[in-house]
Amino acid sequence: MRIAVIGAGLGGVTAAVGLHRRGHAVTLFERGAELREAGTAVVVMPNGLRALDELGLGDSLPDDQATPTVSGGLRDWRGRPLLVTNAAQAQRTVGRTVTVRRAELHRALRAPLPAELVRTATPVERLEPGDDEVTVISDGRAVTTADAVIVADGIGSAIRGRLYPHHPGPRRVGRLDLRGMLPRPASLDVSELLTSIMVDRRTGSMFGLFPVGEHDLYWFTDSALHGAPPGADEARRQVLALMADWHPAVPALIGATPPADIYVDAIACLAEPLSSFAIGRVALLGDAAHAMTPDLGQGASQAFEDAAAVTRHLADAGPADVAERLRRYDAERRPRTTRLMLASSRQSWLMTRTGAVAWVRDALLRAVPDRLATRRLAAMWQA
Repeated sequence: MRIAVIGAGLGGVTAAVGLHRRGHAVTLFERGAELREAGTAVVVMPNGLRALDELGLGDSLPDDQATPTVSGGLRDWRGRPLLVTNAAQAQRTVGRTVTVRRAELHRALRAPLPAELVRTATPVERLEPGDDEVTVISDGRAVTTADAVIVADGIGSAIRGRLYPHHPGPRRVGRLDLRGMLPRPASLDVSELLTSIMVDRRTGSMFGLFPVGEHDLYWFTDSALHGAPPGADEARRQVLALMADWHPAVPALIGATPPADIYVDAIACLAEPLSSFAIGRVALLGDAAHAMTPDLGQGASQAFEDAAAVTRHLADAGPADVAERLRRYDAERRPRTTRLMLASSRQSWLMTRTGAVAWVRDALLRAVPDRLATRRLAAMWQA
């Protein structure tokens, strides 16, 4: 069966590899001049790793980048525990997590896809569905026809806008995300902060820290955004001023990261869930289908679950089966991702409170037993 995959991000390349391995004639379209991923690192949760295992891609992630089984959870801006989770227990229950460089992960996932199946510098602007096939249009001309099309072109998906003209699309949530990577400073002990997220009830800001292998660190911040996102230099200056009195490791790590290794984004999500992930012979995947705030760390893992599900439903399908199989894909994936979208938005609201509401939040978090916090963490990781 002929299948076109639109968008070569993490979800798109994973779906393309899965469908190719099931014997389908896959063409992967990418608007960029080459296949690549920019950015820092990505945390792949146990449910995302299980999806990659289902597609035969689990071995592409190095074992030495598994997240260490240390106590994580939430801390205040001074580094004092608020909600402690036993990562070792959670990982024994549902499996490991991996923090890996985004570019390295992308290279590993796309490696099994033959180069002749990839068409770069081909921005797909629209689809023309017919009774028996879909025509893919780029730069005003037909570039292929397909029995099925998988749309994985990200949160700003132009194709989603055409398929769902009345959907409001993405919205900014008024938060600024900085992400950086750097070698572990030899003179700085950050062991107690690893796999933790720190929150400041005074400003509603957050800082998270994860190890990448044995020698590198990945950090991110989340703070209020007023106006357009600043450049990396100005964003770092603003965040350093905001977090100057945090745990000493926080300004030290941000200050030690070169601006060239810092990425700045205005956090956004879909304004509301889609009514369906499938229309006829076309299905949406990843951020094109269910972009959510990063508060639960499930963005990449949900894209991998999508890729595994669409591959499973189309595995033995013929052209006449496509619409029904994609309806099954929608029925499987949309309820779960909708719950996570809403849960992520609730988490974002809760963690960014200030004043009396945040003081009560912190007091309640300190009262949660470690065992219950660990069970809740494990439940989120369950597919």
